Amino acid sequence: MKQYPNLFNGYRLGTLPLPNRAVLAPMTRTSAEPNGVANDRMARYYSRFAKGGFGLIITEGLYPDEEFSRSYHHQPGIASIAQADSWIPVIQAVHRAGGKIIAQLMHAGALVQHHAFTPIAPSAVQPVGTMLEDHGGSGEFAVPKAMTLAEIRRTIEGFKQAVLRAKYAGFDAVEIHAANGYLLDQFITDYTNRRTDDYGGATSRRIRFAVEVVRAIRSTVGPDYLVGVRISQGKVNDLATNGLMEKKMQKSSLGNWPQLPPVTFIRPSIRHGCPPSRMGGRPLRSSPNDTAAFP
Repeated sequence: MKQYPNLFNGYRLGTLPLPNRAVLAPMTRTSAEPNGVANDRMARYYSRFAKGGFGLIITEGLYPDEEFSRSYHHQPGIASIAQADSWIPVIQAVHRAGGKIIAQLMHAGALVQHHAFTPIAPSAVQPVGTMLEDHGGSGEFAVPKAMTLAEIRRTIEGFKQAVLRAKYAGFDAVEIHAANGYLLDQFITDYTNRRTDDYGGATSRRIRFAVEVVRAIRSTVGPDYLVGVRISQGKVNDLATNGLMEKKMQKSSLGNWPQLPPVTFIRPSIRHGCPPSRMGGRPLRSSPNDTAAFP
């Protein structure tokens, strides 16, 4: 491991001590119960990584509210106390194995892989690509409904309550998913956000929703609880654009992130690496900055 001499050295992420710098990245699994409750299978899955030496684990995306946020069938949630309670044995199993665990909070926005409700998004723009059959989807994405200001406020409140439930369940931190084409990224991205109000137009306005989500969370949990943000250059439904927006993202969106309230970490995606396992999982291009996790 000469290339990564500090990989097995301890590290402090904010106030959270870690035994090493090996981190399990989030991977969509859709193995929860139909009602979004975590189960024993998930406890075994996540604790195996901690037993194998990963110091920090980031969960798959958990939907934060029961109204419009769920993307997949069998996606785990943290939208209710019952769902939060179901995560307690998972968290305890990871902790017993010596690891720490972060809850990733993800709102689908327009990227809904089912027909249980009409999705909401910043604008009524149909997502490119097709739904993911491996996760229960079929055919084209539905055209979402443009969010009203009241729905924006309710969604922010949903994130706040989800973080409180995550903290109650014992998660060591939360990561806000503002990447990969999901709701917060839809606000940030110009071709999915055609709003003409304070949440659309210039990058400083398109990023406002993400900033307000993080600000609401930080004001709710206080300065000491770990809060991170995930951002990316590409979309899960639009791999053709991965990397093409790199310079634009670096010069616009990333330049506006100083608007954020204090966060513990910002975790950017890189455009090189492995596509989802449903696409064969073969690397698109190798890079010394790529990270990988193996079950």
